[in-house]
Amino acid sequence: MNDSTTKKRQPAEASVHERYAAAAEAVEPALCCPVQYSAELLNIIPQEIIDKDYGCGDPTPFVQSGDTVLDLGSGGGKLCFIAAQVVGEQGRVIGVDCNHTMLNLARQHAPTVAERVGYANVDFRYGLIQDLKLDLDELAVELAKQPISDPTSYLALRNIEEHLRDQSPMIPDDSVDCVLSNCVLNLVRGQDRRQLFAEIFRVLRKGGRAAISDIVSDETVPDRLQQDPELWSGCITGAFREDEFMKAFEEAGFHGIELVKREVRPWRTVEGIEFRSVTVVAHKGKQGPCLERNQAVVYRGPFKQVVDDDGHTYRRGERIAVCDKTFQLLQQEPYVGLFDAIEPRVDIPIEEASTFHCRRSIQRDPRETKGRDYHETSADCGDCGTDEDCC
Repeated sequence: MNDSTTKKRQPAEASVHERYAAAAEAVEPALCCPVQYSAELLNIIPQEIIDKDYGCGDPTPFVQSGDTVLDLGSGGGKLCFIAAQVVGEQGRVIGVDCNHTMLNLARQHAPTVAERVGYANVDFRYGLIQDLKLDLDELAVELAKQPISDPTSYLALRNIEEHLRDQSPMIPDDSVDCVLSNCVLNLVRGQDRRQLFAEIFRVLRKGGRAAISDIVSDETVPDRLQQDPELWSGCITGAFREDEFMKAFEEAGFHGIELVKREVRPWRTVEGIEFRSVTVVAHKGKQGPCLERNQAVVYRGPFKQVVDDDGHTYRRGERIAVCDKTFQLLQQEPYVGLFDAIEPRVDIPIEEASTFHCRRSIQRDPRETKGRDYHETSADCGDCGTDEDCC
């Protein structure tokens, strides 16, 4: 068997590990797209980290002060060190990577960055981004105690893994405000991707957001190209098809999913298939009971109507009945400015609210919000332009 045949049959995960381990030792320009970051935030980061950063976008503008941030596939730590400055001393940044060489590079420079910033708020962990409960450093300790030597010890290892996930998860449920990733999701095997998005959703708090930059394709990539380890590890043929990438967030339970940046020009074209960088922001928070409090929203336009991620249709200018949960969501990002919120004249306390049947999109009778016994007639204040108290 010649070397080229061996290379073609090399598993995708092995090719990714080997290529990025090598890229931690020597710069490989082919692994990254040109990305413009804030020069001010780069000043404190060691040049070796900047030189060995491999990404295709910048999701850090969606990080907020005080956030707990999780960077998936943190590599040499550049995104983490940028986020550390944005979240401030009260925030926290966690980087997760499964490549020890890259991880060691990030850990090596973390004290220098902390000294330059004036505080230490970054922590790098060893794990798979599609399995954020399992800390591989903790697993290594257990393996040292009980090495795998036969099928029985292998089965015991599986029990140990489940115990670690349950008793000491690397990233607990509902513990993160913002999940970042830069050109890494496409390196995860296809069979693990549903779990990957479920894990992103799991670790986010209600009201949290995911900001993901990645490479997508405009057509389905043939299996033949996906089997090429060079193209896969180069963030090319493992790319999500662009519409399927958006749908993956939807299926995981996110709402307010936005394509905030899509490069017009492809980064690479292979056999006529275009591969380009995109950045997607998605929010967690639509889960929970639907309660009737006589609230309504009016969609302002410009479209004749829009449909949200739960199938509710909002027709321009119409007063649409919504549950309390949806009412609150539509006043937050990314919906701010799209809807007018109409509160009921008489408030219905949450504890007294009945169930709202959210699977319908109906108009709200104004009398439902004003009250059937509302018969007020306002006084004529004349020229409203001269009386600020009137209008």
